[in-house]
Amino acid sequence: MPRETLILFAGVVGVLVFASAVGAILKARSGGDPSPTVDNLNARVKAWWVMVALLGAAIAFGKAAVVVLYAMASFFALREFITLTDTRRGDHWALLVAFFVALPVQYWLVWTNWYGLFAVFIPVYGFLLMPAIAALRQDTSDFLTRVAAQQWALMICVYCASHVPALLTLEIPGYEGRQVLLVAFLIIVVQGSDVLQYVFGKLYGRHKVAPLLSPSKTWEGLVGGVLSATLLGAALWWITPFTPWQAGLLAFVICVMGFLGGLVMSGIKRDRGVKDWGHMIAGHGGVLDRIDSIVFSAPIFFHLTRYWWT
Repeated sequence: MPRETLILFAGVVGVLVFASAVGAILKARSGGDPSPTVDNLNARVKAWWVMVALLGAAIAFGKAAVVVLYAMASFFALREFITLTDTRRGDHWALLVAFFVALPVQYWLVWTNWYGLFAVFIPVYGFLLMPAIAALRQDTSDFLTRVAAQQWALMICVYCASHVPALLTLEIPGYEGRQVLLVAFLIIVVQGSDVLQYVFGKLYGRHKVAPLLSPSKTWEGLVGGVLSATLLGAALWWITPFTPWQAGLLAFVICVMGFLGGLVMSGIKRDRGVKDWGHMIAGHGGVLDRIDSIVFSAPIFFHLTRYWWT
């Protein structure tokens, strides 16, 4: 494992230890009385311990483990998305293809580094095949709505998410054997932006960005969180093949994309009348609630890095 990876994970663990200590102190000061804010904080910190442990173990075991981890995340995310859509008996064949053909094939293409097919398999073949299979069942009730939901589910939960492990396939001169740090950079910056937007929003938030979609998102939180995460990305340039200003610029782009991703996914949840995608992760909702910003930023980060640095 690269030395930079060990240093980075030591820093992340240090932050989690500090957060756990703060949570324990706040809990003690409350005198054991129920406090929704403190309890939510502690639940989130515990969930982050589990998620960091899973990601750390996957990185330690190498590319195969990271690919399998994200394939599993895609499976559960796809299940959450489909669960909230209106499906009929006529959709069963198409859904079987989505879960047990499109998903494993997409991640197999990542594993084999077959970029030419990886980049178009779902956006082209998947988008054409899914409605064709559904049409063969001859169930025309809300056909367009059902097909569109299935296509978007496959695009978001599988295609976009698969770009995270795909970062391991990039061949960057002078950066051999350290591609896993690109995965760490993406996750730390985007998730850091989410946390910082929440913090700045709670401290200074006054003006709502999109109150009908996400009442908790404010312009003050957005600006403070994105700018802070941009500086964080620039400070992490030493784990990337980028210069400080390049790392900062890429961090800014993926933070903005992450924010837009969260907004889009909030819009879908509001349309479905739910607060969270699921309840798989205590304190965090479902898998999609944790990766909603990453799935929008990962493809952009992957293709910008591939175009300019490989």
